[in-house]
Amino acid sequence: MLSVGLLWPVGLVKAQEQQPPGPIYIVQEGDTLWNIARRFGVTVNELASYNQIADPGKISPGDELVIPGLEGVQGVLETRTVPYGENLRSLSRRYQIPIEILLRLNHLTSPNELYSGSDLILPESNATALKARRVSLTPGETLLELAVTQGINPWSLVTSNGLRGTWDGIPGDVLRSPFDGAEDGPGAFPEEISDFEISSSPMKQGGTTEVKLTTNSDLSITGSFLGHDLQFFKDKDGSLVALQGVHALTEPGFYPLAVSGSLKDGIPLAFSQSVYITDGGYHYETLTVNPETLDPANTKPEDDLWDSLAAAATPQRMWQGAFQSPVPPVFANCWPSFYGNRRSYNGSPFTYFHTGLDFCGGVGTDIYAVAAGVVVFAGPLTVRGNATMIDHGWGIYTGYMHQSEILVKVGDKVEAGQLIGRIGGTGRVTGAHLHLEVFTGGVQVDPMEWLEKVFP
Repeated sequence: MLSVGLLWPVGLVKAQEQQPPGPIYIVQEGDTLWNIARRFGVTVNELASYNQIADPGKISPGDELVIPGLEGVQGVLETRTVPYGENLRSLSRRYQIPIEILLRLNHLTSPNELYSGSDLILPESNATALKARRVSLTPGETLLELAVTQGINPWSLVTSNGLRGTWDGIPGDVLRSPFDGAEDGPGAFPEEISDFEISSSPMKQGGTTEVKLTTNSDLSITGSFLGHDLQFFKDKDGSLVALQGVHALTEPGFYPLAVSGSLKDGIPLAFSQSVYITDGGYHYETLTVNPETLDPANTKPEDDLWDSLAAAATPQRMWQGAFQSPVPPVFANCWPSFYGNRRSYNGSPFTYFHTGLDFCGGVGTDIYAVAAGVVVFAGPLTVRGNATMIDHGWGIYTGYMHQSEILVKVGDKVEAGQLIGRIGGTGRVTGAHLHLEVFTGGVQVDPMEWLEKVFP
């Protein structure tokens, strides 16, 4: 039950006037009345009128605003960022707030609105999470049996988890045992999973997403995102890692990232939470090229071949650290065209996009492998010209296009920095250059990210 005492706003509601009912939000640095109103699902006019604000542009950090439409809820409001691994039920149990109160405070109409990275509004008195262990019913186990094994009163499990009684529990439901002081990770996952991280929130068109799960248990897990299966591999620290690309043409919006599996004791694992994908802010280019390189009779079978080469996820990870430059230092920071740019060829609509990062260089300039791996393709193609593809493991591939010479063959093992070819002007080009591609989970992503950042 919420029982925070009533506070009086300073500076916005006159001291001699009665404060309107409702919870209080304290204005933070950078806040505007517009973004506060948007956060709480009210209009600017409603917020200004309720707080007797004559000039909506004159609010300052520390001012206290009463939020209309939330009568019955009192106290100062705070925000928390929703991580991956939480849902309405787990958040209700974590902060000991009834689901209906969470719905009202956050103006939620669908569970999908609690996406990873969104703001969660809480009364100050509840903003500190309940310190507790996560416990789960195994198949065939009752809540009474679970309470006995945990050494706690079964009714404490009932009351702290919002259950109707000791019969109201299902296998896999993650409960909170309130008499153990450890705060222990994602609330919708069993306690065997101590952490679940997504590398970027929000995600971006063309970006690489790192999904990392930390566990002390043998775990069979799979996942899916944007129509692709997540492939999890064990990293050197024992965590399970999946790397997945976001296609450059993915429409901005909310998309579910789902994981499923089972623990060694048979406890099922199934969870899905939306993540947000933002626009990549890519530019537009118009190019004139050989019409033969645009003919679907040539492009379709070549694209199918190229994509199929990068479809498998080799269990062995062969790269270490950030990728190296594929060209000599004099050209390492010269990029005539960037990944993701929307393209028009020969007057076409801007339905194409640039699938890689172009590097400057003349015919004959050396090309180096950006990381260790195994060559899976080396040969001539109509659109890509003389091309090479290297498998680096874990679903990561790099492609090197438009070469004048290919200096490796299929099956060769290469090291980072090894000479593998020379720049040329073969295929769909307007001049000599190297086109570098990076595939992550079967999707072409921005190579610049791999040149600047270490994955995982």
